[in-house]
Amino acid sequence: MVKKSFYIFGSGGHAKSCINAIESVKGYRIAGIIYKDKIPKDEFFHKYNLINESKLKSNNNKYYAIVGIGQIKSSFLRKKSYNYLKKKKFKLIFVKSSSSEISNTSAIGDGSIIMHLSYIGPNVKIGENCIINSGSIIEHDVEIGNHTHIAPGCIINGGVKIQSDSFIGSGSVIKEGVTITSGSIIPMGSVIKKNV
Repeated sequence: MVKKSFYIFGSGGHAKSCINAIESVKGYRIAGIIYKDKIPKDEFFHKYNLINESKLKSNNNKYYAIVGIGQIKSSFLRKKSYNYLKKKKFKLIFVKSSSSEISNTSAIGDGSIIMHLSYIGPNVKIGENCIINSGSIIEHDVEIGNHTHIAPGCIINGGVKIQSDSFIGSGSVIKEGVTITSGSIIPMGSVIKKNV
């Protein structure tokens, strides 16, 4: 079997989670970690091929890549990194960890990652470069815009619309049919019963 080789852009906590999700999938492997300035101090990353951003080729279409930078207050860095990987012509597909479940009637955008033990129900639409973090439940007919982070343990009930560039904090619950406007930051543990 020819393995899909992934590069991770970033070397923080979220990059570790991306690595864990990717390595859980048979046929996927980590080809390298892309860092911007200094070599990562964290020894976790030293067992991987470390590549300075400045050393990347202009055409990397033999390789897959995903943004390993997290997002809370702003999607700016994730968007910038995602566009950079597109410019460098990496293959950008969505990643589904081995323990997550996605309905075959749902659509996931390029560059998004579905972390361990997450559930994506029927007729869900998730945009590009999103994080659906560990243990989240995304129920039927939910729409999630580009560059949005659903943090661990969230429950997004049916028919919810979360617009682009938003952050939904860990353990939050959003009532069915609610709309979350673009760029919203929902604090950890929130219960959202009306449009925000």
